[in-house]
Amino acid sequence: MQGNSLEKMKVIVSNEIETVCPGFVGACVEAEVVNTAYSEALWQEIHEMGERYRQELTTESLKELSGIAATRRVYKACGKDPSRYRPASEALIRRMLQGKELYQIDTLVDLINLASIAYGYSIGGFDADKFVGDTLTLGVGREGEPYEGIGRGMINIHGLPVYRDAEGGVGTPTSDHERTKITIETRHLVVLINGYDGQEERVAGNARFIQALLQKYAHSDGGHFFIYR
Repeated sequence: MQGNSLEKMKVIVSNEIETVCPGFVGACVEAEVVNTAYSEALWQEIHEMGERYRQELTTESLKELSGIAATRRVYKACGKDPSRYRPASEALIRRMLQGKELYQIDTLVDLINLASIAYGYSIGGFDADKFVGDTLTLGVGREGEPYEGIGRGMINIHGLPVYRDAEGGVGTPTSDHERTKITIETRHLVVLINGYDGQEERVAGNARFIQALLQKYAHSDGGHFFIYR
């Protein structure tokens, strides 16, 4: 956000999204943070959740989790195949259920992945100092719209829900953009929780869970969050 204060962040939900998901509710968590390369205690939490899910879920039943099922419905409504372009929350839990290790990136990314796994929502995490302007708008990807997914190269976001700043796309439920990605130097964090199931209390609970993780693992007071729709 190029030096703008935390309080100036704005998130707008476009008519495009309201049309395909009239009950959408999101949460934006903003915090000052200190990132680290690795947190052993955080990974202990991640492994414990993986053990629990392997006892409770299968790769088919996880699609019925509220947040994942709703995101898949929106993908279909926008014309995207949710089995080809999996929501990140589904891909992460699916990987756990298959007995594969999650990719270890850094503490901020790892804790956001834990929060996504815990609640089933696709969550975007961003270095807010890299945003252009002070407003993010949630819309739908257009045909031919350029988008470089983190570690994925150029991806086709036509028909995917996408957050845009003044320069272009920064996040989709499948992959966030290289331009605004979190690095070890990130100090101003913005996290967006996508509640396509419209469950405001659960979305708020996910935001509070992220705040608690930031307090434990990112030398943060947890910042603040607001609900948007």
